[in-house]
Formats: sequence, C-alpha cells, structure tokens
Amino acid sequence: MYIESDSAPEAENPEPATPDVHPFAAVPDTLHAALARRGFDKLTTVQDALLAADDGVRDLRISSQTGSGKTVAIGFALAHDLHNDQRRGPTTLLVTPTRELASQVCEELSWLFEDLRGCVCEVVTGGTPIGRERQRLSRRPEVLVGTPGRLLDHIRTKALDLSSVRQLVLDEADQMLDLGFKDELDAILEALPAERRTHLVSATFAPAVVELANRFQHNPILVAGQRPGTAHADIEHIAVRIPARGHYAALVNLLLMAGDDRTLVFVRTREDTGTLADKLAVDGFTALPISGDLAQAQRTRTLSAFKRGAVRTLIATDVAARGLDVQDVTMVVHIDPPMDSETYVHRSGRTGRAGQKGRSIMLALKSHESKVRRMYSQVRVTPVWSFPPSPDAVFKRQMERAERNAASAIAAHALSEGQRAVAAHLLRDRDAVDVVAALLMQAGQGPRQPFPFANSSPSLPTATASPAPSPAPAPAPAPARPAMKAAAATSAPLAAAIAATAIERAPAIPPEPVAHPNSELLIEPEQTVQRRPLPTRGQALAKPAWQKKPDEQKMRLEDVGLDEPVGGGEPGYTRFSINWGVRDGADARRILAHVCRRGGVDSGAVGAIELRATTSLIDVTNEVATSFGSRVQARDRRDPHLKITRYHARGSKAQGEIEAS
Repeated sequence: MYIESDSAPEAENPEPATPDVHPFAAVPDTLHAALARRGFDKLTTVQDALLAADDGVRDLRISSQTGSGKTVAIGFALAHDLHNDQRRGPTTLLVTPTRELASQVCEELSWLFEDLRGCVCEVVTGGTPIGRERQRLSRRPEVLVGTPGRLLDHIRTKALDLSSVRQLVLDEADQMLDLGFKDELDAILEALPAERRTHLVSATFAPAVVELANRFQHNPILVAGQRPGTAHADIEHIAVRIPARGHYAALVNLLLMAGDDRTLVFVRTREDTGTLADKLAVDGFTALPISGDLAQAQRTRTLSAFKRGAVRTLIATDVAARGLDVQDVTMVVHIDPPMDSETYVHRSGRTGRAGQKGRSIMLALKSHESKVRRMYSQVRVTPVWSFPPSPDAVFKRQMERAERNAASAIAAHALSEGQRAVAAHLLRDRDAVDVVAALLMQAGQGPRQPFPFANSSPSLPTATASPAPSPAPAPAPAPARPAMKAAAATSAPLAAAIAATAIERAPAIPPEPVAHPNSELLIEPEQTVQRRPLPTRGQALAKPAWQKKPDEQKMRLEDVGLDEPVGGGEPGYTRFSINWGVRDGADARRILAHVCRRGGVDSGAVGAIELRATTSLIDVTNEVATSFGSRVQARDRRDPHLKITRYHARGSKAQGEIEAS
C-alpha cells in the first residue's frame, strides 16, 4: 500500500473538489527536493506509517520487511532535531552490526540530508584506517554511523565525544546481539546523555531484542510497515528437492537458467564462501565471495563489482549480507538452510527490493524437508515445491538467450566494408555454423553443459506435485544446429556483428604462469595420459564418485581409455596421489591450488600433474616432499573427503592402501 494523490471523479454537477494531497505533505519541507532528485513520487508503507505516528518526542520502534525503505523513514524522524551550533560532537548516532550496513545507512542519509546546511554524515567501521577516522571525527560531523566495536574504540581514546548526542538509532539490533555485541552496546549507552530519543529499527523482533529495547526505550511508539516475521510479498518462494550432495549441481543449473541476472547465494560458513566461489569461477561463472574474513577494501571492491554487474554471482554468509542493498538481485539461493525463520526473512529480503520482483530458492534435502516446511510456515508463505531445472530446459533457455544476443549484435552494429570483408574471409571455405558458434564462445555467450538429475523440472516453478522419477535426461544438442543455421542465414553480416561483439566482450588474455624449470604446471593434450576424451558433464557416464554404485566404483582404467599407472615420478620429484579425478571435476588448476594450500608449498615445488578418472597424480620436488607428506596427512577442514598419499607403482606393497583411499 502506498500514498497516492486523490482526485474528485467527474460528474454533471461536480461538488467543490478536494485539493490534491501532495505525496510528501507530511515530510519535512527541507527534504522534499532530495526526494524528488532521487526519483521518489510516493512513499512506502513504513515511511507513511512513521510520519503518521511520530510526535517528535517519544521513542520509535520500527519494524518492516527488508528493502521497504526503513532507513529513509527513520531519516524523516531524525531531520527535525539535527542542528546544534554548540555541540562538541555528533547530535545523531546510528549503530549497525556490519560494515556494509553502516556504509549503506550513511549513503542513504547523506543524499536525504544533502540540502540541510552544514549537515555532514560520516561512517566509522572496523577494517579501515583508524587514523583517518580520527581526522574525520575531529571535524565534528552532525550524523555518525558506526559499528559497535569501532565506536567503542573511539570513545575510549577520547576521539569521539558523545555528550551532544540527542538521537540514537540501533539498526538491526537482533543481529548485533547474535554477533555478541551486547557488552559494546551497554558501554556505548553508558557514554550517552540520559536525555535523548532512542529508536530501534529491525525487520524482525526476537524476544532478546525486545528485552534489550525495554531497558532503554520509554513508552515507545510502534511503527510497523509489515508484521514482523512475515516474508516479502514481492518474492516468489521456491523449494527445490535435491539428492544427497546435489547442492552444487542444482546451483549450476539454476545459474545457467539465470544467465546474466544477479544472484546472491547463501552458505553457512566463511570457508564455504571462498570454496564455492572458486569452484564456480573454475566452471566459468563470474562469482566472488564476501565474508568477514575479507579486508574492508576488498569487501568494497567486491560489492562494487556486484553492483556494476561485472560479477553476477555473490557468495555470502548471513552476517556479511546484512545491509546489502543491491538493485536488480533477481534470485537468492539458499545452499544451506537458514538457522531460523528470522534469518530466512533477512536472506530472502535481499531480492524483491523497492517494488521489484524476485525469487528465493531453497535447496532442500529429503532429510531437511520437515525443518524447511516448518520454517516456511513460521514466515507465513506457501512455497512451490519443485526439482532442479532439467538439462533440456537449461539448453532451451541458453539457445533463446544466444539468439537474442545475436539479434542485438546485428542491430547494434553499423557494419563497415572492412568488417564485412573480414566476415567474408572468415566464412570462406568454412561452415557458417562453425564460425558463428566459435565467435559466440569467444564472446562468452556459448552454452555450458548443465548437470543431469534423476528428478528434474522443465522450468521453475512447477506444480506442487512431485513428478515420478525418470532416467536422467542428457542435453540434446541437435536442436542447436537448425537454430544456428537460421540465425546464420545472413552469413557475413551476422559473423561480422558477432565478431565485433566478441572483440568487445572477450576477457583479457591472462599472463602465462611462471613454471619451475623442471615442472609442467599445465598439462597439454599430448602430455596427459588420456588416450580418448572422457565423458563430460551432462553425459550419462559423467557421474561424480558419490553417485556411483559400489560396483561402478571398481571401474578398470582401460574402461575409460587410460594407460596403466606409471612409476614414481620424474627424477628429483616424489609422486603423490589424490582421490580426485576428472570424473569429479578435477583439473590441473584446481589440483595445483589445493595441493599448494594444503601442503604449504608454492607452485614452483610442484611438477607434473596427471589427471585420471577418479584419482590424480602430483609430482613434488624431493626437497619439500617430506614436509609436504606430513602436512597433507592431516584432515583438511575445507575438503575433508580429499586424501593425499604417497604414490607407489602397481604391485608394490602399499598400492592396495592407495586404491582403498
């Protein structure tokens, strides 16, 4: 519900018309111009509710869904009592749980208060140079936003004087309690004047938050944009049933369906953000992690890239995503179920913001289904139950997207005679379909193979009823050639247009890796032990090891075209074996990164890497082999299922142990 102008209906004998009510009539006059510049033409429900309830004296307790405009709403209340020429420090203090939320709140209030004379908003957070913050605090900003720990640091060093504060705002107080900031909040409250207004802003109010608020709020006014604990009305909620260990495969298919749309993926731990982002990047997706482990500068760059669209997928923890306000996030994927319904509300609220539509997709194992259903019941939504998108559906979506991009390229480029000449040269003695397909791949628009699922859906969402299990469908490339032939009917113009697009969009060529004189960091086709291509992802035999039946796991090397194992490595090197092969997605770069991190060695100490069906072999220089072998025996926290052991040729004493691992 929004405030809109009312007008009298037309009639033969109209009564005196009631004057139109300006949508910003209740907003302080000094903020009207800022709202107009920002593109506001009406107010959200929570903003309207605050203006109607605020008396300028009592404390406010504001509750509304994420993305509903709570920050601007509290700005309306703060604007009445900002200026104080005799102040020794800020008159308005806002405390937030995370750096990202602090920066977002400061940005929102900065444009809202832009026309207020002398009103400056500053932000202080952990992870930034404290000396620079002290310089900014010395200029006595009117409005200060900060995280609890850094604010307390400045209070204790006398860099921040809170004696002039007349308005305090605790934003996302529930998250501050979850993060263990209760002691810091108590210390900050003790340093504040007793005579002040104290406001609480949150999407949800847990009992612990209410108990905390009752200690320092007096007879507060309750302002609700939407009932606490309910989910966003503009978000479509989908629960996707997946098999055990099917999280990554389902995520890949969802991302392939989404294309260039912005997607936010939630995992449980900081380690998972980096692991998943690395895995997606290796598979060709633009993905970056964001968590508390990153320095503030890196977090800022990551968010900037996500907002610009340079990175389309962001892997985040619950804490790091608090306060993320990125427009056009069309999909939120919950790899790990949230801990409770309040967390789900905050997670899903990262999409469907500012009146836009979004999707919140939960990956649900059969063992977690009852928990997921209870959580949906608590947030009062009825999800659509479905299966991951099928390879056929992914392939169809990719073809539609490629056709649109090709049509846009043709329409967008005024081709010169030189470009037509280049296109004609490319098409000479070549199949037009092959040329167009190659240019599409170079431009990053070619289709990638999805994962097959025994149960899959033609699209999302589907009917609640679960389809009967069926054999895993393989992607059907046959329709691609007629579609591409139809698009290639214009031959030279199409090739020239796509060539121009490919040149614009092709990524920069990475520098050649610096290799050890006696090492082979990148295994060329003629150097590998593979004699014929192995099944690729999406084909019938390309099942990861955990999906195989016990008898399938005893596959002979000759069944996939591999030679017998070789001996103990090149002279000067010791050979190790890892239970990670091409059937499970291993490649030379991922193997190299894993062994260097786990074994504590640099890439120069690693020699040849042999990729096999279910295992890989790594040569390590003799100088570091002993220490490397000791380190890799410990269970790896990030990849506990991967084991690295000394390799012995077939028939030796320890070979049985190697095969068993």
